[in-house]
Amino acid sequence: MGFQDEYYLRMKEILGKIEVTQKEALDESARAIAEVISHGGVFHIMDTGHMLMYEGVGRSGGMMAARPLHVTVDVDNPVRPRASAAGRKKVFMDGIAGLPEYIIARGDVEAGDILLIGSVSGVKTLPVGLALMAKEAGVITIGLTSLAYSGSLTSQHSSGKRLFEVVDHVLDNCCPPGDALVTVPELGQEICPSTGIAAAYLMWSLQARVVEIMLAK
Repeated sequence: MGFQDEYYLRMKEILGKIEVTQKEALDESARAIAEVISHGGVFHIMDTGHMLMYEGVGRSGGMMAARPLHVTVDVDNPVRPRASAAGRKKVFMDGIAGLPEYIIARGDVEAGDILLIGSVSGVKTLPVGLALMAKEAGVITIGLTSLAYSGSLTSQHSSGKRLFEVVDHVLDNCCPPGDALVTVPELGQEICPSTGIAAAYLMWSLQARVVEIMLAK
């Protein structure tokens, strides 16, 4: 079997697993979103990766009610190359302590709203802290993550919890640890990631169910 055909097969298996295993979780999440919208609340989406806030918002056929919670942390200081840079620890946004509190405070996320947080690993400071702060503020939370991957990792948050352990509703993207699906012995690694398509599949099936529930209301 060629790499392309193997990818088709493996990706279809993941999408099929989502259809079989996530229907109840999608229904519960959709009902929660519909209830929030019906009472004037806001459906926020915050993705620490690279997918949901671009694929799931502002698309033809998508819900205008889905609002992206964008956060930008940028430092620009064009100094000359430094010898210390090579051994310096890199700092990423999802590992900054205190940022979740700032996001909730400045992002107009209020009690009675609902927040969907996307994080494949679900162990970084930002997604876990954001879920905890949101719940403390009276916000309903949904986590979109990989249970297989997250379950094998140790939390980096001070609570010791992972995203799926602190949210009200969990959507599993059903993707394997490592994300990629096709093994290439010649390269000594896997290629063709799965989480992007899986996240989009979950997002659109979720919105389809929300629309259906809202029409019934």
